[in-house]
Amino acid sequence: MKRTIIVMLLLLCGMTVRAAAGSDFDKMKALVGTWDSTSPEGKTRITFQLISEGSALMETMARESMVTVYHPDGDSIMMTHYCAAGNQPRMRAQSSQGNSIAFQFVDAANLKGSTAGHMQRLVIKFVDKDHVTEEWTWKADGKETTSVFHLQRVK
Repeated sequence: MKRTIIVMLLLLCGMTVRAAAGSDFDKMKALVGTWDSTSPEGKTRITFQLISEGSALMETMARESMVTVYHPDGDSIMMTHYCAAGNQPRMRAQSSQGNSIAFQFVDAANLKGSTAGHMQRLVIKFVDKDHVTEEWTWKADGKETTSVFHLQRVK
């Protein structure tokens, strides 16, 4: 009897983790559309679109010609950022708390060395259906700098 209860609890916990990852990606998919973004660096237009039969979400930043692709990966979400710096950092969603999803650096292609500049972290905060904040953290020579982008859906 104890063994049956333990197995059932473990299965339930596993389903909860998978459901959380699924709901996080569903939250991300709700971003599909066009957004105006403001940051200290200026204004830009950002678009989100589903690709690959809805299995991935592509974010395009018009001014910088950068692309980020998000996709489920088991119980989490992975993303690859195709950066204007010429490298491609990959990040995994490490935590999802309420209305935010935090991605943390895993590895990168074309990174010239461990101190070379790259995106280290991304936190996406869902304010409401028409307002989102992205906090991108750049790391170079051991120092981190965060840029905050305020997105407003174009209607």
